Amino acid sequence: MSRTLPDPIEAGAIRTALAPMQNVTDHAFLHVIAEIGPPDYFFTEYFSVHSTTSLDGETLRSITENETGRPIYAQVLGNDPAALAQAAASLEDYPVAGVDLNLGCPAPKIYKRNAGGGLMRDSALVDEIIAAMREKVKGSFSVKCRLGFADDSPFDACVESVARHNVDFLTIHGRTVKQMYRGEVDYQSMKRAVERLDCPVFANGNLTSAAVAVQVLQDTGCQGAMIGRGAIRNPWIFRQIREKSLGREVFRPTLLDVRQYIERLNQAKFNPSVGDRYRIAHLKRYLIFIGEGVDPEGQFLFDVRRVKDESDLFRVCDQYLVDGGNGAKPFADEPFPGVTARPNQE
Repeated sequence: MSRTLPDPIEAGAIRTALAPMQNVTDHAFLHVIAEIGPPDYFFTEYFSVHSTTSLDGETLRSITENETGRPIYAQVLGNDPAALAQAAASLEDYPVAGVDLNLGCPAPKIYKRNAGGGLMRDSALVDEIIAAMREKVKGSFSVKCRLGFADDSPFDACVESVARHNVDFLTIHGRTVKQMYRGEVDYQSMKRAVERLDCPVFANGNLTSAAVAVQVLQDTGCQGAMIGRGAIRNPWIFRQIREKSLGREVFRPTLLDVRQYIERLNQAKFNPSVGDRYRIAHLKRYLIFIGEGVDPEGQFLFDVRRVKDESDLFRVCDQYLVDGGNGAKPFADEPFPGVTARPNQE
């Protein structure tokens, strides 16, 4: 493994990371995940970097108030090589495990600014940014990319830049930017990158369960699994991957465990200056993914989308997750077919 990649929680286990997701993997959510079953590594939401910006204070909390017990990487997003390199150097003044470059965000408001996944349209600029950041970053420097923008033609050039500039590890989401979260993930491209690179490669995209993650790593040779939406739905997934990879009995959460997870989220997100309705609206970012594994008919998901306040939320939670002996029922390992958080998304 890379000389700068911290040790996993347990020797011999598959390495895991929680994927950075803007307006989701904030300080509060990281600590909820850490209580339930932490990954080996956390990543911040991205720091949006321009020549005139300073580091976002709320995102910095994930670093300066990191009580998860696990290393955290700071992710940056932008398109100015000098500004990104300087921001990376500034972030190394904080207790970070390393700095990560975002070349994968598929949000239109990001790629239209030629940042995130939008950079995959310009291989020369990608190379310039990676070179500038590698020169400035003294510790671990990683990259997270997609296969390309409209197609996968830029992927090999990106991998070559990673190799040429001694990046410490690469995370690959096996879709293009235009695919967003739709369609099949190209795991063969990950395997090709593993064969080309000396540094570790982390797989990302559609790792919906411990069984899937372990199989993908066996098939591709990737050394780690980075999981985003799957960990919102199932925060026990990192524990399960660790247990499965070590040949142990895998923990199976019940619907009562899910009810307790939602309560933890609610408590972690509580802010006396924020109204109840706003907090519940924010919690729905998580609840819609949780709902993919509650019932095969998708009725919990249907009802939870329509809750307005805390009492209404927990009335619905109790109905589906506790009452009538539901609490003892197992939570689904995989999302139920046809029960989706958003149309055409993971």
